[in-house]
Amino acid sequence: MGDKLRCAVIGAGAIGLEHINSLTHCARAACVAVAELNPRRGKEACDRFKIARLYADYLELLDQPDIDAVIVALPNHLHAPVTLSALQARKHVLVEKPMALNAREGARMVAAAEKMKRTLMVAQNFRFNQHTQIARHFLQRGEAGEIYHGRCFWLRRQGIPRIGSWFTRKELAGGGCAADIGVHLLDATLHLMGEFEAVSVSAVTHARFGPRGLGDFEWGRSEIDPLKPFTVEDFASAFIRLKSGRCLTLESSWAAHHAADAREYGIDLLGTTAGLSLFPARLYRPGPLGYDSTLLSLPKTSFQEDRTHHFVQAVLDNKPTLVPMGESLKVQQILDALYESARQGREVRLNPKP
Repeated sequence: MGDKLRCAVIGAGAIGLEHINSLTHCARAACVAVAELNPRRGKEACDRFKIARLYADYLELLDQPDIDAVIVALPNHLHAPVTLSALQARKHVLVEKPMALNAREGARMVAAAEKMKRTLMVAQNFRFNQHTQIARHFLQRGEAGEIYHGRCFWLRRQGIPRIGSWFTRKELAGGGCAADIGVHLLDATLHLMGEFEAVSVSAVTHARFGPRGLGDFEWGRSEIDPLKPFTVEDFASAFIRLKSGRCLTLESSWAAHHAADAREYGIDLLGTTAGLSLFPARLYRPGPLGYDSTLLSLPKTSFQEDRTHHFVQAVLDNKPTLVPMGESLKVQQILDALYESARQGREVRLNPKP
């Protein structure tokens, strides 16, 4: 591989462009190619970032021996098949969240990465948020005592990502707001709690706005359009019990009549000696003059804020990533249980290892 990791990005949409931009600003990486079905979008990306090679077929890109790693920035239903092809081509893979449509696909991805001895990382960018990293530092120091409960939420008033797009079709997205934005906070909360083994999930989901053509933050519609399917949820709520006996709650919405709040998304952790919330990272505990609220901070040099740069460094240095693929698989299993619980209308049990 040499001193630089030679990378390619598969998918030149908004997220793909973010990754290309990160690679062009990474001293240890080079973005050598892009794969994109839409010729106009692909050409615009290559022209903008001065990338010489553009492929319409990602399989042709994977055949190139001078490409060490790929970033999969595609709709959810393509995460597993493209990742599997890339791993079989002996490429390291950074794939966007959610990991896959379901845990069965995720397990195949993990097995392929292990078999091919390649790095597989899910781009859970909230782990790279500076406030998450600050909170983790203080939690590991024992500042809050034992954490026994977590709450996480991402509640949009109007934020359905285009009604009728792949985001709102179950077979292409796997789920709605929980799989799209809720997974960010779920992953970050489990990361902070240091536990990913869930034993049960009880959840409900609703689709109250999308089916009426409401809540679309790009256009907005006041009439139902039968050509614009909405087969996912726009609200989800879940209670997740962990193997240790601790628990957390998750709420997410793409559209709902929420009260105005300073935080659209956040995490609250209850500990035996203090509470911690983010975003931003803040510690709450009794003090000599009453109840203290302390905004937490660390030196800027302490952060790893770019998931793409982190992936590059992990591959080149042959080190574990901040997002182990086993943890990402556990998150996907919890998402699966959430949707199954909502479908059945009852609690769903998981089977963690003894």
